[in-house]
Amino acid sequence: MDWRDSEATFEDDVVGDTTLARMFEDSAARNAGEPAQRYKGGIYDRSLVSAGVVPEAPDGDYAELTYDEMRGVVRNLAAGFRELGVEAGSRVGILAHTRMEWAQCDFGILAAGGAVTTVYTSSSERQVQYLLSDPDASGVVVENAELLGRVLAVEDELDLEFVVLVDDPADGSGMGGAVRDRDDIYTLGDVHEMGAEAFDEDAYESWLAERDPADLASLIYTSGTTGQPKGVKLSHRNFRSNVNQCYKRFGPRPDKADDVPVVSRGSVTLSFLPLAHVFERLAGHFMMFAAGATVAYAEDPDTLREDFQLVRPTTGTSVPRVYEKLYDAIRTQASESPVKKRIFEWAVDVGREYYESAAPGAVLSAKHALADRLVFEQVRDALGGRIEFFISGGGSLSAELCALYHGMGLPILEGYGLTETSPVVAVNPPEEPKIGTIGAPVVDVEVKLDDTVVGDVTGDAGGEVGELLVKGPNVSEGYWNRPEETAEAFVDDPESDADGASEAAGASGRWFRTGDVVELRPDGYISFRERAKQILVLSTGKNVAPGPIEDAFASSDVVEQCMVLGDGRKFVSALIVPNFDGVRDWAAREGYDLPDGVRAVCRDDRVRERIQAEVDAANEGFESYEQIKQFRLVPEEFTEHNDLMTPTMKKKRRNILDRYADQIEMLYTDED
Repeated sequence: MDWRDSEATFEDDVVGDTTLARMFEDSAARNAGEPAQRYKGGIYDRSLVSAGVVPEAPDGDYAELTYDEMRGVVRNLAAGFRELGVEAGSRVGILAHTRMEWAQCDFGILAAGGAVTTVYTSSSERQVQYLLSDPDASGVVVENAELLGRVLAVEDELDLEFVVLVDDPADGSGMGGAVRDRDDIYTLGDVHEMGAEAFDEDAYESWLAERDPADLASLIYTSGTTGQPKGVKLSHRNFRSNVNQCYKRFGPRPDKADDVPVVSRGSVTLSFLPLAHVFERLAGHFMMFAAGATVAYAEDPDTLREDFQLVRPTTGTSVPRVYEKLYDAIRTQASESPVKKRIFEWAVDVGREYYESAAPGAVLSAKHALADRLVFEQVRDALGGRIEFFISGGGSLSAELCALYHGMGLPILEGYGLTETSPVVAVNPPEEPKIGTIGAPVVDVEVKLDDTVVGDVTGDAGGEVGELLVKGPNVSEGYWNRPEETAEAFVDDPESDADGASEAAGASGRWFRTGDVVELRPDGYISFRERAKQILVLSTGKNVAPGPIEDAFASSDVVEQCMVLGDGRKFVSALIVPNFDGVRDWAAREGYDLPDGVRAVCRDDRVRERIQAEVDAANEGFESYEQIKQFRLVPEEFTEHNDLMTPTMKKKRRNILDRYADQIEMLYTDED
């Protein structure tokens, strides 16, 4: 039986049509004594610790809660939130980094009948005000005194009934008095204590029974790269169906061979992406807890490498930018001397060749075994030594970099989704991954193309190319208070029945327009090409997808980031951020003495020549009209902090264009 047929027929206790709160309760009952959460000491002043709810973790090490213990915390928080006025249909914001308490509050609010609206910790006061006022949130959970300050700065424009502070306010923060003197600000420990006193199991069960899978579970706001963020309405059924769909792909199906990795009880993930984003919320949270896995929280990004060693995860989810950064760190460490650098580069070439070879043969296999012993084994050990696979989403991953990870014994399974699809539409199956694709659609998801965006184009694999349209139970019904935008995002299905198709079809049987141009390959897999809105239309009429060109620099040791330009122009150009450490290493090997400042380095002719060689190498993989003809070196990395990247590490192209408008104009000064 084909793995696709096995997915369609796979049944398991994890699969069901319940609310998320009931899903967690069922999992906690099945896995009561298994570890559910691991949390680190020395990072936060947790009010749940000071209140005696959970034990304090050792500084620099992890403590854990079992599913039974986590369920006790969630139940008391649910009762506490009910005491604060949360009821069916209430919207409650969460403004905190990814951590143990985020997950507990999420399930607690859902069990109390509320819906969670998410706010990124990088949000400004103005953005906080919008993200809490637009959904008319009745309360908000904030992490610490700093974020509490952002909420209080705009509270006159909000209609909050309560604010919950996850941590005890630090001495000198100025917020301790506010918490003590106001009767609408509580610590999470306070909420738990109120809930513990009020908890009644029959009442709790009635709250869960009152909720329907069709009810709103969360409002997740789009990143706002193309305008004001929109609140995507996601129901319990949207998320629950996507848990089912992903579990059928990654769960322990009986047809899977013993060497095929799975997500199940015993799996361990290290969670560090924002839970405010739909990708981590589903893949590193809802699906993991449904499966009975352990979720450990990397609660400080500066200690991520240490956390891998302590947690020793078996899987993890991340975005392409993190895998690029991780590879840069691996390469830097492996290149401490010229000899180590040569060995690493040799091993990388062998690993890629070995993975891409259909029949490696004795010589190549021997080389790979040596490369594994000299290099790859140390890389895997640095990540805890137990990684079975990673999942990549939230953007396009370089096929070359993906093959390289596979060759090192760290397979990355690339997938694709959107906030509006809860999010997973497609992902590579562990038993048959195909590099350069975003996998095959998950079960119960229908896809088709609208080719009006690109015309009659045949893809590299011989498939059709066009804008991807999606239909399924995981598809949102639309945007919060945005009927016009909702209407624009969906296309009616002429084959739907009179009353709009079954509930399982999602969004009343309508097709959701993803805005992404893909190739539907003959083998059923999908290849991502570009966001439709980001395709560059040259003045010559040629269409250019910038993503693959930018991805060509993903494994470069001298290029940190690249943004391709050319819309409405005669040729393609680029803004390139050098990898300044890599450039200085190269200069040292060549005996060059570079200037001190990064701006001066960008103006250095030798550096420009080195980057030009990298551009020339990348250009070889593209048609002449797609090749970068001019580029400008810029000294500032695109980050969330300078508002040139979203919290999910996508480029804010409009902001970058505005920031470097003069430099871009100079690229095209002599265009005519």
